[in-house]
Amino acid sequence: MVAVSADGTVEDVAWLTADHVSAAGAARRAATGLAERVGMPADRVGEIGLAVTELTGNVVKHAGAGAVLLRLRHAAAGPVVEVVTVDSGPGIPDVEAAVVDGTSTAGTLGIGLGAAVRMASSWDVWTRPGAGTVLTAAFAAEHAAGAPAPVPSAVGITRPMTGQEVCGDAYAIRADDGVLTLLLADGLGHGPLAAVASAEAVRAFRAAPPGGPVALLTAVHRALAGTRGAAAAVARLDVDQVRYAGVGNIAGVVDDGATRRAMISHPGIVGAQARTIRETTYPLPRGAVVVMHSDGLTERQSLQPYPGLLGTSALVTAAVLLRDFGVRRDDASVVVARAGAAA
Repeated sequence: MVAVSADGTVEDVAWLTADHVSAAGAARRAATGLAERVGMPADRVGEIGLAVTELTGNVVKHAGAGAVLLRLRHAAAGPVVEVVTVDSGPGIPDVEAAVVDGTSTAGTLGIGLGAAVRMASSWDVWTRPGAGTVLTAAFAAEHAAGAPAPVPSAVGITRPMTGQEVCGDAYAIRADDGVLTLLLADGLGHGPLAAVASAEAVRAFRAAPPGGPVALLTAVHRALAGTRGAAAAVARLDVDQVRYAGVGNIAGVVDDGATRRAMISHPGIVGAQARTIRETTYPLPRGAVVVMHSDGLTERQSLQPYPGLLGTSALVTAAVLLRDFGVRRDDASVVVARAGAAA
């Protein structure tokens, strides 16, 4: 599903299952095809293929099974291919040792995890013994050693319902004078018609003039009048508070790893029955994250059982939450933004 962030347009291109040695080849072909599609140089395409082969092979070899997400981010400096590997395996006991030159994994191309991540413009990982691993790697067209690419402070991930090709959820992230505002929309039902509604929500959110959550959600409500409608919510991250307005089954929380404060959405359907569009303000502690998700994730999610997760990138945090709290019988989406971070 196409989404828009403060750092450019983001497309979750494909979710690939990694449960057999052949998955590494399939992931390589998909990743290199994506890099070629956006015009990356041939040598960079080759590096992406090598890295993705190694990362996918690691999932199969060490966890038995997992998933690989390929994303495309059109950043200001040019296209970025993003790879997210997700598993629930034994975890990496020592990340520093795993990225040392010469550490390779049987059953992969043999370049080693260290070489794979050094080919990336930026990378991040969360792993714990017995709790699996989520690793992200971003590949810009030009790779400058020692000059990591900027990592967005707010990101989202979408995943279609099992059996569907199109996700009915969408998100957008905008920055007005350096202040982040988030939208998450869940089109009613599933499939293409749900996707039309959520895509219209993104369009209206982007086109609206700068404003608070009520004004932006009202603009989305009006734009969705000709669609099947959606659940939607808007959150604005000010310096020490988050302003939030939601209608329908979008959940929002502020989580600092120790305490978790839920944000209130009101009943209704954006585009049809949204009699109450009301804004509520919540404290936003320094270092906390704002998490918004559709009902494709259970509301039991919390960062407290995940030591160190708050110190990772927003993309790693979002992927861990989707892995552990996403349900396969519905479209799923989650947006994570860090308090006090620039766009």
